[in-house]
This record gives sequence, C-alpha cells and structure tokens, in this order.
Amino acid sequence: MNQISIRQASPEDVEIVRMIGIETFIETFAQSNSEKDMERYLADNFNKQKVAAELSNPDSLFFVAWDAETPVGYLKVNNGQSQTELRDETALEIERIYVKQAYHGKKVGQLLHDKALEIAQLQDKLYIWLGVWEENPKAIRFYEKNGFIAFDQHVFKMGDDEQTDIMMKKIL
Repeated sequence: MNQISIRQASPEDVEIVRMIGIETFIETFAQSNSEKDMERYLADNFNKQKVAAELSNPDSLFFVAWDAETPVGYLKVNNGQSQTELRDETALEIERIYVKQAYHGKKVGQLLHDKALEIAQLQDKLYIWLGVWEENPKAIRFYEKNGFIAFDQHVFKMGDDEQTDIMMKKIL
C-alpha cells in the first residue's frame, strides 16, 4: 500500500464516487438487508443523476482517498440546508465516510475523519454530527474513539425497512 492521499472531488468524479459508494455499501450492509431493499436503496441513492447533483451542491463537499491511482474511499460533508437533518449553521454533518473493505484497519477512515475535522475548524463550526446505524458496532466504536457522543436517534429508511441510526456529535 502506498501513502494514502486525500483529494477534493469535483463533478467530473461522479463515476468514481458512485463506484466507491455502491461497492462499500454492498460490502457493509448487504448481509443485513434484503436484496430488494439493497437494490432499491442503491438505485435511489447512487444513480448518476443524484450523485452528480450532490457533487455540484456548493453546501456539500466530497473528498476521495487514493492509494496511488486507486480510489479506496470517500468523505461527504454537508453544511447548512444540505444537512440531512439538523440544518444547523454552526455544525458540519459527516454524511458518509465510506472505505473499501480491503482498506479497513489501514487508517483511511481516520484520514477522512481528520479531513472533516479540518473543514469544520476552518469554517469555525461548533460541532460535527452524524448518524450511524445502531447495528454497526465497528463504526460506532470508531466515532466514540474520535470523541463523538450519542445525543439522539432517527429512522433510516432502507427500502421498506425502517432502521435506527444513532445520532452522534463531537464538540469542537
């Protein structure tokens, strides 16, 4: 493995972001969800038009983690009205830290987290928040290790299945 680099994504990176999103979502959640729910979620959330619109949104930023010329993960953060819930101008939402399974344990997620922290500090945010599936203990431990605490929960629709996400935040 080469040194991982983090580069901001642009609208031209739509296929890279889609590919990482689809691959990592399947790796992480396919075993816990029905094929029908997975197909529906992927079609709704990782189609080219939706990802292109997200990449073009000035209140959302994407950063891709690269191992040389291989994209291995990405970060999506949201400001203001682009946040999925709170829409607090004093906060930055981490909507996604997605890392390919082959790169778990290699500090890629930590680098992406650190990039989100850097953005929040540059923007003088008071806190960072996110939602994480209650049945993803590995991710919960990662965020706890990085100083996040649970403060609420919300429903995440996975096709027809209503799942619970733990909302966590880190005061800056």
